[in-house]
Amino acid sequence: MRKIGLDVGDKTVGIAISDPLNITAQGITTLERVGIRKDTGKILDMVKEYECDTIVIGLNKKLDGTDSIQTEKVYEFRTMLENKMRSTGMKGIEIVWQDERLTTVMAERVLIDADVSRKKRKEVIDKQAAVLILQSYLDKLAYEKRQSE
Repeated sequence: MRKIGLDVGDKTVGIAISDPLNITAQGITTLERVGIRKDTGKILDMVKEYECDTIVIGLNKKLDGTDSIQTEKVYEFRTMLENKMRSTGMKGIEIVWQDERLTTVMAERVLIDADVSRKKRKEVIDKQAAVLILQSYLDKLAYEKRQSE
């Protein structure tokens, strides 16, 4: 089953999806935030549509590892996702954290290197950050699998 990666921000949520073999992550959209209930509902619709078994949420801690104001908002987002999953009977879907420190900086660098205009970068930066979050998680899974063989 696929994995879905989220880069949760105040104004948008970048969303990426894995391929069916869980090798690569592709950006699928940037969701404009309208409210936590509606936002989480749309995410769960995508989880169903893409038949995902895992939701990977980027956790944006400070460089020293402590929580930031945004970290608290992401915790709240996860709690709302879990509550909606329970209330709608969605079972068997795991929600995991993935360290996302510097992913936006790395996403910006990737887009600059690809010669993407400043205006276009602004439109796709969160989606690219979600790709980096999900790809990091997929790489970790592959590494753990190799170590156990």
